[in-house]
Amino acid sequence: MSAPIRVLICDDQALIRTGFATIIDAQPDMEVVGECGDGRTGVEMARRLRPDLVVMDVRMPVLDGIKATAQLAGAGVEDPVKVLVITTFNLDEYVYEALRAGASGFLLKDAPPPQLLHGIRTVATGSALLAPEVTRQLVGKYAARIRPVDEPAADSALTPRELEVLRLIADGQSNSEIAATLVISQETVKTYVSRILTKLDLRDRVQAVVYAYRRGLAT
Repeated sequence: MSAPIRVLICDDQALIRTGFATIIDAQPDMEVVGECGDGRTGVEMARRLRPDLVVMDVRMPVLDGIKATAQLAGAGVEDPVKVLVITTFNLDEYVYEALRAGASGFLLKDAPPPQLLHGIRTVATGSALLAPEVTRQLVGKYAARIRPVDEPAADSALTPRELEVLRLIADGQSNSEIAATLVISQETVKTYVSRILTKLDLRDRVQAVVYAYRRGLAT
């Protein structure tokens, strides 16, 4: 049997922490290695305990979840820790900032337990958790604000087809939807996505979406 997924819970509401811990510890493939109520303590505990994943609230005292995420999973961080942001629906702008800070995905606080567990397993295995409809609603809402960048473009290395796939990813399409749009197999889509991430030095689809909007490749 593989080792259980080690989870650190960071939320300033004790009842939320207790609820999450109860749900997670009840799973045979997961264990809670620590809990904390503010971002600074979360960063310290994550660096000390090296969990597989941090379940991170956005709005917390001392250090908020966005800044804590940047310190744990942001660009340039050595040996980053995966972060799953937990938020409420009306904090979508904060969620976008958390994704830019390095989070691998997010869930709503009122998500049912099976969705929380699925999210933890998804992010822990290295995948991004960002539903297509959420991509359209969240990132698209802030497209105009996030486009300007001064960094040199890396997308010139992409083929026309890869650029097309990148635009569809940014539009919130899943692999199956992209396959249907381009009339190709899902395996071919996966190959294109892998090439795009490698060429642009991106960690996952979340970063690909952010990149596309910052470069003005999506509308």
